[in-house]
Amino acid sequence: MFNDRSTPLSLLSTRRSGKPRDLIAPGPDDAQLEQILEIAARTPDHGKLAPWRFVIVPADKRARLAEVITAAYRAERPQAARLEIEALEQFATQAPTLVVVLSSPKVDSHIPLWEQQLSAGAAGMNLLHAAHALGFAGGWLTGWAAYSDAVRDAFGAEPERVAGFIFLGTPVKQLEERPRPDLQKIISNWQG
Repeated sequence: MFNDRSTPLSLLSTRRSGKPRDLIAPGPDDAQLEQILEIAARTPDHGKLAPWRFVIVPADKRARLAEVITAAYRAERPQAARLEIEALEQFATQAPTLVVVLSSPKVDSHIPLWEQQLSAGAAGMNLLHAAHALGFAGGWLTGWAAYSDAVRDAFGAEPERVAGFIFLGTPVKQLEERPRPDLQKIISNWQG
């Protein structure tokens, strides 16, 4: 296993997700974030549709996002317990940087919706790789908020969907490797 980021393969092999609650400042500055998003946009995109968007949630808007998320949750689940609400309030304020990745399909295109959604996922992965290349860690979260129409409406409109909330920052401790799939179980040769 590679231990550094000095080659493209070692960079790819050392990328690791960080838990957003464990990501602290510094996060990417404006120039670094622009570079990260430029790289994220260099993703496979059949038809050159750019069927995704990136919404940066600035630090001074994070508390407002927490209000939007908790209000949407309370509207859907009026009996929500205090701990559920507290977890949602903390969700939006994790890590120094937050980018919301939206799947933004072009429904009038002949390109299948599935291909457009895959492109949005690839853009999110490119975002994480670019952040790692600059020395940051990222955590891609979905959870209830990603599937809420009310939360989505804070960023866009139907047919868009939240592909993920990507939190970026510096890990408080070295990220540990997690178990990876056994390649013999996930790779096969087609037998025709």
